[in-house]
Amino acid sequence: MKLRLFNSLDYKTEEFVPLEEGKVSIYVCGPTVYASPHVGNFRPPVVFDTLRRLLIAMGYDVTYVSNYTDVDDKIINEAMRLGIAESELTAKVIAEYGEISEKMGIMEPDHTPTPTRYMGKIISYISDLVEKGFAYEAGGDVYFRVRMVPGYGRLSGNSIENLEQGARIEVNSNKEDPLDFALWKKTETGIKWDSPWGKGRPGWHSECCVMIDSIFRDQNGYIDIHGGGFDLKFPHHENEIAQSYAHNGNLLARYFVHNGFVNMGKEKMSKSLGNVMAAKDVVARYGGEAFRLSLISTHYRAPVAFGEEALGEALTKVNSLNATYRRASLKLQLGGRDPYKQVKDTESPFIAALCDDLNTPNALSALYEEAKQINVILRSRAFNLEKLAQNFACFSLHASILGLCLDKPLLCEEDKALLEEYNSARSAKDFEKSDALRPRLLERGLI
Repeated sequence: MKLRLFNSLDYKTEEFVPLEEGKVSIYVCGPTVYASPHVGNFRPPVVFDTLRRLLIAMGYDVTYVSNYTDVDDKIINEAMRLGIAESELTAKVIAEYGEISEKMGIMEPDHTPTPTRYMGKIISYISDLVEKGFAYEAGGDVYFRVRMVPGYGRLSGNSIENLEQGARIEVNSNKEDPLDFALWKKTETGIKWDSPWGKGRPGWHSECCVMIDSIFRDQNGYIDIHGGGFDLKFPHHENEIAQSYAHNGNLLARYFVHNGFVNMGKEKMSKSLGNVMAAKDVVARYGGEAFRLSLISTHYRAPVAFGEEALGEALTKVNSLNATYRRASLKLQLGGRDPYKQVKDTESPFIAALCDDLNTPNALSALYEEAKQINVILRSRAFNLEKLAQNFACFSLHASILGLCLDKPLLCEEDKALLEEYNSARSAKDFEKSDALRPRLLERGLI
C-alpha cells in the first residue's frame, strides 16, 4: 500500500516517494527550551512520531531528527531572571521534555541536535552565503538577500509583491532591503560567540538549516520530510528553503508536512495568550497514553480542541483498550500461545487509513472495531483460540503504530496455575474458592 501525504510545498496530497529506495530522512523542528512545556508543544512530536512508526512498520529504514533550540532571546531573558546560566536552564527544560515524551510513547529521535553544539558549522555556513553574495554584513549583523532566491514565498503562498506591501525597515536598521532576514545578530547581552563579524549569535532561521546540512551531508543537505507546526511555514521554513537553495542548490526537503494548532476554546494555545495547560500536569492526572490519544483523535492538519472533557474521553478509551488487551493476552498465554509475536500488515483498513495522509481518526475507528471483535471472541461459547491469536496480533501491531503503550502482562508458571485454578472454580460455580483466590490475582495484576 502506498503512503500519501499532503505536501505544503505543492499544496496537494501526493504519493510519498523517498529520495533513496527503502530509506527515509525526517527532520522535525523542535521547541525553544526556555520554560516548562505546555500541551501544544507536544502535537508535532506525537504527529511525526506516529508517521515515523508507520514508515518503520512499512519496512523503511528511518533516520529521524528533532532539535532543541537552546539559543534565543527568551532563553537569555529567563536565565537572567532566574540568575542562572543559559545552559543550566536549557538542560533542565530538555530533561523535562524527555521525561514527558517517554511517558507519551514518543520514540527517542536518532539525533537531537542543538545550535550550541553546531556553532562552528553555523558560522561557516553563514560565511559561505556571504562569499556567494547571498548574504551581507552590516554593522556587525549579517542579512540574507531574499530577492536573490527565485520563487521565494512558494511554501507560504506569499509573493515578493505582497510581502513588500507589509514590509517595514526598523529604526536604525542596516538592511539593504526590508525583506532581508537576519542570519547573525550582534549582541552585548547573554550568550555569544566570536565570528568574522564580531561577537553575536545566529538567527533562528539558520540553525535548523545547518543542522540538517550537517547531519545529512551525504545527501547534500536534502531530506525527504521536513515537519513542524503550521505556524513555522512562514517565515521559518520559507527562510530555511531560501538558505538551502543558496548553499546547496536544493529546496531542503522533498515534502513539507505541517500540523495544526492545539486550541483552548477558540484560541490557539500559547504562553503569550496565557491559556496554556502544563504538559507535566496533564500527564500526572490523565497519563501519557490518554494525552497522546487526545492529540491523534483529530486529523493532524486540523486544529485540536483540547480540554478536560476531551482528556476524560481519551482516558476512558485508553482504559477500555487496555482492558481488552490484557484479557486477550492472558487468554492466549493460558492457551500456550505467545501473544507478543510480531506480525506484518500492509492491507488492513487501519493501514489504509494511515496511508491516506495519516488519517488517525479513521485509524482509531479501525482499532476500536478490532477491540470490539476481540471482545466478541472472548465472550463466545465456541471459543476460537486461533482466531483470537490472529486478531490480537493485528490489534497489538496497530496500537503500537499509534504509539499507545498498552499493558503487556507476562505470565509465569505460578500465574498460569493460579488463573487456571480460579477459572476452574468459577466454571464449577465454587464461588467461595474463587473469591478466596481473587485477592491473590488482584495483587499480581492478573484480573
